[in-house]
Amino acid sequence: MKALITGASSGIGRDIARVLSTKGYELILVARRLDRLEDLKNELSCDVQTVSLDLAQEESCFRLYNLVKDQEIDILINNAGFAVYGDFDQTDLGKELELINTNIKAVHILTKLFLQDFKQRDRGYILNVASSAAFLPGPLMAAYYASKAYVLRLTEAVHEELRKTNSKVYVGALCPGPVHTEFAKVASIKFGVKALNSPHVARYTVDQMLKHKHLIIPGVVMKAAFIFTKIMPHKILLSFLYKIQKEKFV
Repeated sequence: MKALITGASSGIGRDIARVLSTKGYELILVARRLDRLEDLKNELSCDVQTVSLDLAQEESCFRLYNLVKDQEIDILINNAGFAVYGDFDQTDLGKELELINTNIKAVHILTKLFLQDFKQRDRGYILNVASSAAFLPGPLMAAYYASKAYVLRLTEAVHEELRKTNSKVYVGALCPGPVHTEFAKVASIKFGVKALNSPHVARYTVDQMLKHKHLIIPGVVMKAAFIFTKIMPHKILLSFLYKIQKEKFV
């Protein structure tokens, strides 16, 4: 059994690699920082391949697929992604385009290419890492929230297509709230609610994925928040979210 994980050099991606390693999976770990990947490889007891690529570059997505397509991947974890914080008219456009390429385009490309292979074999798992941000508009993190909404809606739609054809291929979305990773440091924010432990989130995620749970929301607080967003008036919700986002700035 073999799993490919993008964004595997830190955070949830790294911890999912650790979990899958204990379950006997061979791993293909992908990220920009090869030194981090090699450190993780040396830590794990399973067979590990490391691939240094920047998935913000479209050609890198196709290069990755062509590199591994003959290895019969069983699990694809689309985890690579990052956020940009600030008023939309003030944030750096180049950085936002890189965000869109990483959070949306790379997920779209890899999901499609591997799904085509998985459907032919009628087996395989694709887990797209979205966020609790996918359920909401995100003033002061507009591009990030919108990108995760794309990931969630794409995943849900593909899941339904597979269900209607009785396919055995799994496609699901992970929608965590705040998690203790490097994410906040990179985005220059602080979390407004207590963050979850990344290894716990990874163990829960793998367990739910292997049970074919198509929407994975770790933690009681985020499950409650998901319900809360469904009943709160939209105007009040937007105002509340702006206040929460404003308090994130470091």
